[in-house]
Amino acid sequence: MTPLVAVVSSPRARLFACFLRLGAQQADPLQLHTGAGLAAKSHYEVLVLGGGSGGITMASRMKRRVGAENVAIIEPSERHFYQPIWTLVGAGAKQLSSSGRPTASVIPSGVEWIKARVVELNPDKSCVHTYSGKEISYKYLIIALGIQLDYEKIKGLPEGFAHPKIGSNYSFKTVEKTWKALQDFKEGNAIFTFPNTPIKCAGAPQKIMYLSEAYFRKTGKRSKANIIFNTSLGVIFGVKKYADALQKIIKERNLTVNYKQNLIEVRADKQEAVFENLDKPGETQVVSYEMLHVTPPMSPPDVLKRSPVADAAGWVDLDKETLQHKRYPNVFGIGDCTNLPTSKTAAAVAAQSGILDRTISLIMKNEKPMKKYDGYTSCPLVTGYNRVILAEFDYSSQPLETFPFDQSKERLSMYLMKADLMPFLYWNMMLRGYWGGPAFLRKLFHLEVLV
Repeated sequence: MTPLVAVVSSPRARLFACFLRLGAQQADPLQLHTGAGLAAKSHYEVLVLGGGSGGITMASRMKRRVGAENVAIIEPSERHFYQPIWTLVGAGAKQLSSSGRPTASVIPSGVEWIKARVVELNPDKSCVHTYSGKEISYKYLIIALGIQLDYEKIKGLPEGFAHPKIGSNYSFKTVEKTWKALQDFKEGNAIFTFPNTPIKCAGAPQKIMYLSEAYFRKTGKRSKANIIFNTSLGVIFGVKKYADALQKIIKERNLTVNYKQNLIEVRADKQEAVFENLDKPGETQVVSYEMLHVTPPMSPPDVLKRSPVADAAGWVDLDKETLQHKRYPNVFGIGDCTNLPTSKTAAAVAAQSGILDRTISLIMKNEKPMKKYDGYTSCPLVTGYNRVILAEFDYSSQPLETFPFDQSKERLSMYLMKADLMPFLYWNMMLRGYWGGPAFLRKLFHLEVLV
């Protein structure tokens, strides 16, 4: 592997090289372990709903605020996944096994893991109910329930995944099918979709398209492949600077992009996909495929849709600057389940975690939250097996970049950061509550430019 110090034009790149060397190391099992063996209580000072990236990160931070014995996480899943790496798994560049660890291994030591599913939130009484009927009350509630994949809203799915030639990088059950479809491709249409709903990691549906095109070139199949991106959106990307760069790549690589096209049915036995024209409702088109990558419709978890904490669309209704609930002052939210008007990414969760930590600490002291979340999020747009455009932006869709160079350019250094540095930061720093986004890196590189 080429060291980052050789590809980033800055002495500070040695910092990344150090991180990459550490990246191969596993988290110390003596530092992170489950508290599930403790006697479960019915009340906690801080109760966290969800054991994904936001939930684990905030539990780690709250442990330092109020003590492990006063914090609990409700999460039913046995495995915890670093999902951003699935883009590379679907393209054969990473192994699926590298993306997951036992949930027990990432629960902060001493924090109670309640292995259950929440079925009701009652913020008026400051309690929740689990599937088993247990009532758990709290002083402060952090909602980190993520986003729901709704494959069934596409006719023919999820049962269609039993057939070959079709995959999806959004589920650990189907991501390896994407790689199999890519390998088995002979000739014809390779179709990639983007649904007509909010989704997590909005760049991922097109990342696999660029990687597939690169794979076809590498294997001599490019001339036989008609690569199509059918998106329900009206633009390729929401930030103009990066959209312009992507449009150049699309043109150079002869990719077909069709806007306002929404996948509504998959006829997997016939290898046909049916799209509706959103500009002309009711008008549909049937397209045959040799390979199909499906990005499913997504929505808030069902338990939130019917909860008082939700807005009209079902998302947790938060103040976008403090992450405190608009109606319930002891309720907070983080990540994909919220109505924060920014892209739903792990990088956004990292940035939000630092703000939310500070917000809750001040609320606990009966003080007014001061630090404000600016909507920072990041999307490493993988454009090949060794190139990434690192998109970083805020609530106003304006670039908010970390490095002192043009991040709209494809770079090997940014690919190495995506593939190797970020997993290390996730497992060893973010989940432990020590990584609040790239602010310190931005300061580091800015200082160097000033010098």
